[in-house]
Amino acid sequence: MGLGGCIILIAVGAILTFATDWDMQGVNLDLVGVIFMVVGLIGVATFSSIARRRRVVMPPTTPVVEERPHHHTQDGYQNGYGA
Repeated sequence: MGLGGCIILIAVGAILTFATDWDMQGVNLDLVGVIFMVVGLIGVATFSSIARRRRVVMPPTTPVVEERPHHHTQDGYQNGYGA
């Protein structure tokens, strides 16, 4: 169950607890709503804990620059043609 499912459980639990006044024989809807909200909160806490562990921070790598000796080549301008 992902984060969205947990939020839906919390919302349904709040609706059952605070927004309904139905009376069902043998079922306490207020208690069912509270149970849904608690399960949703536990799910959010578990999801955030797992998501935090998955996030691996890699240190930034410094690019390695190799210095090569510069070889001057004769391209036609250096040996008198362009000057």
